[in-house]
Amino acid sequence: MSDEKKFAAFICTGCGIGDRLDVKQLEMTATRDGKMQSCQTHEMLCSKEGVAMIQNAIDNDGANHIMIAACSRRAKVEAFHFPTVAMSRANLREGVIWARPEGDEHQETTQEMADDYIRMACAEVRFMEVPEPSGEQGEVKNILIVGGGVSGMTAALEAAAAGFHCHIVEKEGQLGGWAAKWHKRIPFRAAPEGTPNSLTAHLPEPVDNDVAELIAQVEANDKITVHLNARVTRTSGAPGRFSADITTESGQTVTENYGAIIQASGWKPFDIDSLPEYGHQHPDVVTNVELEELARQAGDGPIKRPSDGKEVKSVAFVQNAGQAADKEGYLPYHSGIGDLVSIKQALYFKAQNGEDCDTTILYNNLRTPGAAGEDFYRSGQQKMVIFTKGEVNEVTSGGNGATVKFKDKILDEDVELAVDLVVLDIGMVPNSGPDPYAANESIEDMSDEDQQAAKEEMASETAVTVESILNLDYRQGTDLPQLKWGFTDSHFICFPYETRRTGIYACGPVRRPMDIKQAQDDATGAAMKAIQAAVHAASGEAVHPRVGDLSYPRFRKEGCTQCKRCTVECPFGAINEDEERYPQFNESRCRRCGTCMGACPVRVISFANYSIDTVGQQLKNVEIPDEFEEKPRILVLACENDAYPALDQAAMSGQEISPWARVIPVRCLGSVSLSWITDSMNSGYDGVIMMGCKRGDDYQCHFVRGSTMAAERMRKVGDTLQTLNLEPDRVVVHEVAITDIERAPRLIKEMEEVIERVGLSPFKF
Repeated sequence: MSDEKKFAAFICTGCGIGDRLDVKQLEMTATRDGKMQSCQTHEMLCSKEGVAMIQNAIDNDGANHIMIAACSRRAKVEAFHFPTVAMSRANLREGVIWARPEGDEHQETTQEMADDYIRMACAEVRFMEVPEPSGEQGEVKNILIVGGGVSGMTAALEAAAAGFHCHIVEKEGQLGGWAAKWHKRIPFRAAPEGTPNSLTAHLPEPVDNDVAELIAQVEANDKITVHLNARVTRTSGAPGRFSADITTESGQTVTENYGAIIQASGWKPFDIDSLPEYGHQHPDVVTNVELEELARQAGDGPIKRPSDGKEVKSVAFVQNAGQAADKEGYLPYHSGIGDLVSIKQALYFKAQNGEDCDTTILYNNLRTPGAAGEDFYRSGQQKMVIFTKGEVNEVTSGGNGATVKFKDKILDEDVELAVDLVVLDIGMVPNSGPDPYAANESIEDMSDEDQQAAKEEMASETAVTVESILNLDYRQGTDLPQLKWGFTDSHFICFPYETRRTGIYACGPVRRPMDIKQAQDDATGAAMKAIQAAVHAASGEAVHPRVGDLSYPRFRKEGCTQCKRCTVECPFGAINEDEERYPQFNESRCRRCGTCMGACPVRVISFANYSIDTVGQQLKNVEIPDEFEEKPRILVLACENDAYPALDQAAMSGQEISPWARVIPVRCLGSVSLSWITDSMNSGYDGVIMMGCKRGDDYQCHFVRGSTMAAERMRKVGDTLQTLNLEPDRVVVHEVAITDIERAPRLIKEMEEVIERVGLSPFKF
């Protein structure tokens, strides 16, 4: 492709654009102000003929930078797909005519909006480059799977079926994990439809454990290599070119290359011994994990109590033992599937110890998720399992058997229940490595300087109290970042399975508590994502959320001050450091959020199609009316994943958007440079609104910490505004969800009211 930029503009007149706007004026704006070398219009630009017109300009006229003025950049993505050129889009439909009421009294401001969006899109594309692959690509059809339980084996079988070779690394001497030790499993299906009306017919029962069959499938598959008694001792590289050292107990190490990684390291039982009130120190008080071994030993015969080997005639199940409480030493969460497990185990006793075995499940909130669900609960009822709502206070034993003391929630009285055996429903604790960002929450209130120092210290910290799973050779830490309870951080709403380390996917109980069926479904999803990551990395394309984006961060080394902000603030560990301590970008790890660009104080980081200039020039090319016209200008920097589509949907639903607003979509609020704020204030904007995603523990940000980082940086804006003698109310940050179609326009209206109160900017020319 020629290095010379050739610009072409295309304006659609369909969907009412030509009826509401002066298209000739728009053409003149594109060529005169926007410096486009040509401008063509079409009555339906997204049609076959319209697309052909654009393609002809690319193929035959040499256009390599095009501006399309039509609908929102979120619409008609397939039609306007021209990967060989740089492209910007002016939002005339949702952004202007659908957001503004009709009528002569609104025509002037509506046309001004459209002209500005044309100028902005032209300015954006003038400062774009055509993204190209980095040249570091190569297709590696190997998948590393860490963990040989049900999740890991399922992921391996699914990836192998797609033609990928898989390596399973299992720290134990056999495959199967905890599930291989179960006597029976929870059924995968509910009662079939069309059964008789009787509530006692065709209800699901515990199923014989078939994990051995899964193990046999793995061992027979020539695309799956199993490493037993082994650990991953070092992982380096990036998606498409990971390198991992696999070391066995004997000390032998092999090194393999992988396109992607799946962490299926599973779970471990909660240590109930730290809570003596549950009486686990007594032989006839066992955990649900220990009961599985008792049932396996019994085979088809009666289950016997450990203290004296006598057949159990009465048993009580204590649900949520040590779970879902704020008390010290308790798990703060509910493991979710414990009630299903207890129903399954209660049915062991009914089947093996006789129907007259007194079986009681003491619960507070009974939950039966999954396919078997409600029917499995009914199966327990049908077999005369007693379900009692109660709060257990203590479990004691004076010899053989045990006594459960609890508050009956139905009868509102204290009860003591003496039984031969007590089974404690203990929680699932994830087998996660050390969290590289575990101390982040404790530094939120520090000064900027102290916070930066603390982040750097955490990022370089090597001493950990938890054994590493992946041993990542990443500057940001050796393992995957976690949620507040130790489960790997996976965006459940937008991107399941994806962790904060690109190309590394988590599945199974390391992601959240789940049963065998849920773990298998989870592993299938993770395998598909791993395959997608390996394939996309081979062509240099982003996997998520900007799928197919070829751009990646570039920086001017001569301007870099080695401040390390980009390295520390990158949410995805995409940046290491070279021998000279300059940032070393790993483009396959990058998710193209631009957080590094927003973090850089000297503005030396950019992307080919997204940079300080592509946004900075947009806001500078808006016409700012002078103070006598009394037409405010409000800059809206809107997250392209939530806030921008919310504004689009607001326009589609008939919500009016202020004629004074000029909306610029940004990849993430984390990419917002403070220079954009200062430039907009100096240019005469009266207010700036930043719309990002929800932040915090249950964040909605596609890039995890983008909104948080933006909020932290904006604390510095107040000082800047004071030096300019401007009111701090002129710059605000809002959390906006994609569903806020009424609230988003209202936030702009509120800024109008602020400007009316504090006055127009004194920087207007």
